[in-house]
Amino acid sequence: MTAVLTVAAGEIRSALRNRWVLSATLVLAALALSLALLGSAPTGTVGVAPLDVTVISLTSLTIFLVPLIALLLSHDAIVGESERGTLLLLLSYPLSRWQVITGKFIGHTAVVVIAVTLGYGSAGLMIGWLFGGVDSESITAFAALIGSSIVLGAAFLALGYLVSVCAPQRATAIGVAIAIWLVLVLAYDAALLGILVADTSRSIPAELVQALLVLNPADAFRLFNLAGLGRVGTLSGMAAVSQQAHAGDGLLISMLILWTALPLLVAAVVFRRREV
Repeated sequence: MTAVLTVAAGEIRSALRNRWVLSATLVLAALALSLALLGSAPTGTVGVAPLDVTVISLTSLTIFLVPLIALLLSHDAIVGESERGTLLLLLSYPLSRWQVITGKFIGHTAVVVIAVTLGYGSAGLMIGWLFGGVDSESITAFAALIGSSIVLGAAFLALGYLVSVCAPQRATAIGVAIAIWLVLVLAYDAALLGILVADTSRSIPAELVQALLVLNPADAFRLFNLAGLGRVGTLSGMAAVSQQAHAGDGLLISMLILWTALPLLVAAVVFRRREV
């Protein structure tokens, strides 16, 4: 366990020294504050809790930025070390390969936790201070947003690790990582919508469409935060979607955890068999 934590601490120090990662974290915080302030300004006249509006705004931001940050953190975790010649040095220490993967993953997850907590926490505190109207339901929804954002980030970190252990070189890894982001965050929903529009005879079962939504980590995150959290679900207009898909909060979070555990496990197996 000490070896794993040592590797994790090294990754945290390395990530915090990386100016690109720091810039992305600052952008996340700045956009979170901007969306929170712009989205919550008119709520006093319509009787909507400002923090509920903030949850809706930040959910959309999270789907785009957190997976991208996670993939950029993790895509070269192994292949980058290999190209720099430091992987052999790392493996010369009394470390098993699963400890290397686990330690790096914990370290990168800690970076995501810091970025999301600082960025979204500052936005939530600012809204509460400026507009008030914060009750226990709003706080619960906002806390669920932060927690699920971290789990979403962990899922894409795991995908980045899988890419990193499989890619022959860093340039390939970054290309595949960006492709994963484009497919899961942008193209997946666009393709699904296009298929539904083209299906004029409605031959595609509704259950299949609902299952496809739940299986995508980005959509599972969206449904969890916009469809199943009390007033937020009503305000976003997506509460009925979650009910039709029979997707409770437990199922949606379980899908995100599965997207984290399965790629990470496969990455560990591939890394164990990989020649350095």
